[in-house]
Amino acid sequence: MKYLFTIILFFIGIEATSVDEQSAFQDGEWFKFEMSYSGFLKAGNATMTVKESNLDGKEVYHVVGKGWTTGAIKWFFKVKDRYESYFDKETGVPYKFIRKIDEGGHTKDIEIKFDHKNRKAEVHNKKKKKVTTVATEKDVQDMVSMYYHLRNKIDMASLKKGDEIKTNMFFDEENYGFKLKYLGEETIKTEFGKVKTLKFRPYVMAGRVFKEEESLTLWVSADKNKIPLKIQADLAVGSLRAELVSFKGLKHSFQIEY
Repeated sequence: MKYLFTIILFFIGIEATSVDEQSAFQDGEWFKFEMSYSGFLKAGNATMTVKESNLDGKEVYHVVGKGWTTGAIKWFFKVKDRYESYFDKETGVPYKFIRKIDEGGHTKDIEIKFDHKNRKAEVHNKKKKKVTTVATEKDVQDMVSMYYHLRNKIDMASLKKGDEIKTNMFFDEENYGFKLKYLGEETIKTEFGKVKTLKFRPYVMAGRVFKEEESLTLWVSADKNKIPLKIQADLAVGSLRAELVSFKGLKHSFQIEY
């Protein structure tokens, strides 16, 4: 369960001229997810909150993601994670990313500042009291800002089954090429009723955590919000499911089929 919240945050959702004008989200948006292990054992909760803010004179969105274990699991493996991102309201590029986690005693406290002009990231590992500078890719996103960037990037009118969406992401001290494959439309049962969704396959690295490269399936609402509704992950041992159970502050109407 060590990767509980990392999984949901990394794959929780999906190029606009202006993020503020064309955005799928807005100030005050909030999500809550419930996670279960192998389809029956309640594993934990996660929330994500969007707030308008100001960072060094720049207007930004400040997103905070939190994850924690619940029920019986927390007694033998306690998780308490916090992720934050400050990204530009107009362009969507991230300026600062914070990752502070405690996963069964495995802890990290990292702050990253992005210099997009010079394509560099300053990584401050507070636990190790170490600062390093790492070269980044063009238009790089952090782990949280990527989610909101991808929600805006989907063009439902031109999306075809088999299409792949790619982006560059920087996590901890490394650059990653992230890829998402579109699998088509599907209507699923949710906490709120039947909802028409867009189904995706995020590609992951097979090995210790995931069974294979195509171990994840993601469903997002087929409306202007493109909110994450369900995630199914086949792990090396068991499976993990995350489902949206509560929300508020959506920018657009949420379409439910009765």
